[in-house]
Amino acid sequence: MSKAQKNRSTTPQVSKSKDEARENRPTILIVTPEITYLPAGMGNLAQRMSAKAGGMADVSSSLINALYEQGADVHVAIPNYKRMFNNYEQRFLDKENTKMAELLGKDRIHLANDRIFFHKDEVYNPAENYQAALAFQREIINNIIPKVKPDLIHCNDWMTGLIPPVAKKLGIPSLITVHNIHTEILTMAAIEDRGIDCADYWENYYFNEPPNDYYYARDNTPVDMMATGIFASDHVNTVSKTFLYEVVEGKHAFVTDALRQELANKLYSGHATGILNAPDASFDPATDTLIENHYDDTNHEEGKAKNKKLFQQKTGLNEDPNAPLFYWPSRLDPMQKGCQLLADILYQLTADYEHNGLQVAIIASGGFEQHFHDIVNKHNLHDRVVVKPFNEGLSRLAYAAADFILMPSKFEPCGLPQMAAPMYGTLPVVHDTGGIHDTVEHLHYDGNLGNGFRFEHYSADGFRWSIDEAVKFYGWAAGNKAKVISRIMKESKSRFNHTTTAAAYIELYGKMLGRDVVDID
Repeated sequence: MSKAQKNRSTTPQVSKSKDEARENRPTILIVTPEITYLPAGMGNLAQRMSAKAGGMADVSSSLINALYEQGADVHVAIPNYKRMFNNYEQRFLDKENTKMAELLGKDRIHLANDRIFFHKDEVYNPAENYQAALAFQREIINNIIPKVKPDLIHCNDWMTGLIPPVAKKLGIPSLITVHNIHTEILTMAAIEDRGIDCADYWENYYFNEPPNDYYYARDNTPVDMMATGIFASDHVNTVSKTFLYEVVEGKHAFVTDALRQELANKLYSGHATGILNAPDASFDPATDTLIENHYDDTNHEEGKAKNKKLFQQKTGLNEDPNAPLFYWPSRLDPMQKGCQLLADILYQLTADYEHNGLQVAIIASGGFEQHFHDIVNKHNLHDRVVVKPFNEGLSRLAYAAADFILMPSKFEPCGLPQMAAPMYGTLPVVHDTGGIHDTVEHLHYDGNLGNGFRFEHYSADGFRWSIDEAVKFYGWAAGNKAKVISRIMKESKSRFNHTTTAAAYIELYGKMLGRDVVDID
């Protein structure tokens, strides 16, 4: 059966022109361990897929959606998280529904099957991450690539790092996106024990020391999975341009020499770029289904006032419409997110701004949570500082209620809260690093430029300075302040969206292939 016949017999018809376009376009296979949604036209399974741990899920979903809606021949490979996918196989692939399943476009969604995925409640588990990654890649290499016969493979993070060597051997261009700087290091013996035959691809692996020959290296020379993906791919992108340069310039001690050097090699040879992620489209105060009081850039004063009142009522904060409210949206991880900087200044901050009732809301989970409870309890700050574990509904209300978010990350490959918050008229107070540098500009004295408050030197004093700057802005005349917030809301909505992100990837695919992957008007 030809590719055109196969598509007509198994794929739902979106429109004749788009179906015809797909027949003449290169086939793109996106390999991702995370997903949130897929276009309805790709099948009923698409509406039942949700396996998310971070921004990778959103950017993968938005990219696939944009490619598909524009007529690209796009396929996706993902582990078969049966429990998280609402038992799709059981519900739709039984005998009575076999014909129905054939009509769902399942040939564009390729599930990697292994028992290690079937009963997961979450994407990652440190105790079995490398076993899951190897099972996933085994299915991609042995079954899905031969079935799809892609013209380009887009991989994501270390869990897919062994796929670019295979793509190189097969003559298929590959791209790998680095969302998080993490890796696993294993011998080829351990990899082959999970069903991946390394013998044909090992020369494209990255070894931490000279491998000599295959037989010696199999048991004695470890393979770096993330470095392998970068080394063997035709192109690599990080999720912000500044983070790419920070890694290459050695500004982050946690990045291994292998990863830094391989990214540097790609960058200096013209094969590395930075493409920002974007917040999910549901982050919009005009339509957000998780908040009651909707608003946009034309009526944000009234909308935010209603949400602030409701948030204060729900959390036990003083019901004070004039109190500047700062919201902490990120997980409480002292290694990355800078929560210890807030702990260092929290009491003095509330004491210094007692006259205007400054409030801090921490709706986040993590190992540092108890420290904030201790500070609140010791100084009896319950009516001005609230600390609650992460809850999606309360978090969205906080975005809509707060005046500012706090994001003093020590490092940030991309970051999403600093892009989502301004859409709600909530200005970010941030450390100047990575993706934050690319998305937050310090507000100019007249308010005509900039969208937040940025400190350069990672310290409690630097963080406090930026908060003081935010409080000064809060004290502006109401009309002038409202005008600035309206501008920032408009600019953020047009700047931080999945359409922009997807367009950058589509352009990169075209450059790698030497031809368009979608129709260009």
